Amino acid sequence: MGKAGGWWRRKSTPAKVETYTRWTFHFFALAELSTAALPFGGGLWTGAALWLPLLVVGHCVLCAVMASRALDWTRGRRSRPVRLMWALAVATVAVGVFARWIADHSGGHDGVESAAGGVYGVTLVFAAGNSTLGVRGRRRVSAVVVGYSLGSGALMLAFGTPVPDVLVSTVALLLGAAFLAATLVFSVWLLDAVYELDEARETRARLAVAEERLRFGRDLHDVMGRNLAVIALKSELAVQLARRGRPEAVEQMIEVQRIAQESQREVRDVVRGYREADLGVELSGAHGVLTAAGIDCEVRGDAAGLPAEVQSALGWVVRETTTNVLRHGDAARCSVELRVTEGLVVLTVENDGAGGAGNRGGRAGAGEGGDGGSRGGGSGLAGLRERLRLVDGTLEAGFAQTGTFRVVAEVPLSGTAALSEVAS
Repeated sequence: MGKAGGWWRRKSTPAKVETYTRWTFHFFALAELSTAALPFGGGLWTGAALWLPLLVVGHCVLCAVMASRALDWTRGRRSRPVRLMWALAVATVAVGVFARWIADHSGGHDGVESAAGGVYGVTLVFAAGNSTLGVRGRRRVSAVVVGYSLGSGALMLAFGTPVPDVLVSTVALLLGAAFLAATLVFSVWLLDAVYELDEARETRARLAVAEERLRFGRDLHDVMGRNLAVIALKSELAVQLARRGRPEAVEQMIEVQRIAQESQREVRDVVRGYREADLGVELSGAHGVLTAAGIDCEVRGDAAGLPAEVQSALGWVVRETTTNVLRHGDAARCSVELRVTEGLVVLTVENDGAGGAGNRGGRAGAGEGGDGGSRGGGSGLAGLRERLRLVDGTLEAGFAQTGTFRVVAEVPLSGTAALSEVAS
């Protein structure tokens, strides 16, 4: 049971939905077998009629394979199972013809005739429903259902069934096949929607990174563009003055030096603003983003009054852990708690998505070697520890209990260390 539970927890949410959908389709094949097999043990299947339940078993297996291959085609993993659809249609016709023949040659045995008629209707309903998985569009799905229904009516007429009975059976088959087809098609649509939502979440994360890079690029361009243009002009002027032996060339070069130093200071200011994070804003943003992603998020604590360097360091912890919960975990609940106790600021981030597909190596909160973890000051445990070390802080991360990952960051209020200003 433990291994089975771990196998399930390691799957992402879309993969779980796909597994559930796939096995639901297989269950429909078992439902067909059980429905058609109700009279099997009644002593009805003897002689030539013994082949009918065997054909039904083969038909059920073919339906299960058809559903699985059609689901793979829907996900783009294989081509459309056209041959399998035709094979299922041929097998359905074979079972239907044999069932009608058995019913007509039952020797007056009402039990055999009704049982064979039940097998005939059940196999046609499930064949029509499973065949709709291999087509797209309401018109094509409707065409498959109507085609199987009309084919059933034509086959019954060929065996001399009275017209009123044919009409009743055809309508019943049409309704049953339409209901099953609607159920299967809706399940596939729901699976596609789950995958699209997951891809949209990944796209949103990438767009957030790209937008931040663009913002940083614009700020850097605004700072450096004008200053570099002035440096180029004054350098050219100094060259011309130097060639003429004018003493003003020295003054121009001094001005170039001053502008270069000023540019360096402004670049550091831009980088500092880019690297610093406001803890209050990050706490509010974490609650909004996680709630929008369908995760039950609880944020406790107030960042007001904390030193700027402490807020910046802990703000990055909130940012990175929140990002990794979204991108690598499969959490349903996440709690963020900020408290001040005995001269320490303690930030605790805990989520129950540690069994998700992306949490290998403990990435549920802030996985070691997460995205960008190898770059200085990047994400991941190593990058967060580097940031906290600058304010004499510590970081602990691990499994609090089965399926729960916890990140605890502690920063002393009495520390004298300050965040270093590094331009990369």
